[in-house]
Amino acid sequence: MSLLIEIKKNLKGFKLDVAYKTKGEYLGILGASGSGKSMMLKCIAGIETPDEGRIELNGKVLFDSGKKINLKPQERNIGYSFQNYALFPHMTVDENIGIGLMCTKKEKVQKISEMVSSFHLQGLEKKYPNQLSGGQQQRVALARCIVYKPELLLLDEPFSALDSHLKEQLQTEVLDLLKLYHGEVLMVTHSRDEAYRFCKNLVIIDKGRSVLFGDTKEIFKQPKVLPAARLTGCKNISKCEVISPHLIHAVDWDVTLETEKTVPKNTKYVGIRAHDFQIAESKDEKNIVECRINKMVEDVFEYNIYIENKCINKENYNSDILYKVKKEEWDNRKDKENLYLKISEYAILLLE
Repeated sequence: MSLLIEIKKNLKGFKLDVAYKTKGEYLGILGASGSGKSMMLKCIAGIETPDEGRIELNGKVLFDSGKKINLKPQERNIGYSFQNYALFPHMTVDENIGIGLMCTKKEKVQKISEMVSSFHLQGLEKKYPNQLSGGQQQRVALARCIVYKPELLLLDEPFSALDSHLKEQLQTEVLDLLKLYHGEVLMVTHSRDEAYRFCKNLVIIDKGRSVLFGDTKEIFKQPKVLPAARLTGCKNISKCEVISPHLIHAVDWDVTLETEKTVPKNTKYVGIRAHDFQIAESKDEKNIVECRINKMVEDVFEYNIYIENKCINKENYNSDILYKVKKEEWDNRKDKENLYLKISEYAILLLE
């Protein structure tokens, strides 16, 4: 299994310019809303046409601007699950799953029956989409895609139409259902949690450009570039100056930090995840921020504490640092006035 994407397309306000190659693992496409993720899927499916480039699936050329190759959607053997599922409202579950199946009536009935059983839709065969829950509609849409046995399955924001309290349960359910499918899977999302749970590899899309590609867990551990850090949930980012191979100055926080890794010369920003601070007992250790607490926001299981460096001139700096701490740890702390936060040299994100 392999997919090669090298395409460019002019869009309103920016240019889609993506390039990557997969090897059969589930691939997540992570980017902010409006960054070009869905347009990229439409180009792969043949619904939209790139201005230039090449798309190749398992050695078969689907699009090549130089060679004037542009296969029709029905010739690409690709399953596409849209954000709103795109079920036909006037068709039953059975009819939606089997629409377009090119086989005998007996084979069609058998294939639909297999999908109904596999996707736990028994008893819903004659119901219409408006009679189904969001999760049931999602299962019908997936069954309709998989019944054709496509070489590639495209999932466009598969959980965006669901209520938040249902998402976690349905994510687990869909992950199990996708085990029935043995082809390539691309999932577009703007949710870092979905990308982390589902996808072995990840492409970061920023304003139409693929800025990073690699192992999902490695990208979350070390995002390398500013857009990837933001999309993977890093709340604390500062411009920085490189002082030496293992020393940087976070300009917005006025803190000098010693790093475990050698600092690349092209490092322009430094990031610290909100959970990666450690409470220190004094300011005499390295990588310490002597904190002034500006405000606290209570969540269900933790506090969001917004602090700043107590040692800087507040008029010249205006960049809060977010520190997330478990309620029990903070509530049991005796001294809440004097707070020293240590930034581990292993937790520092060095960003281009």
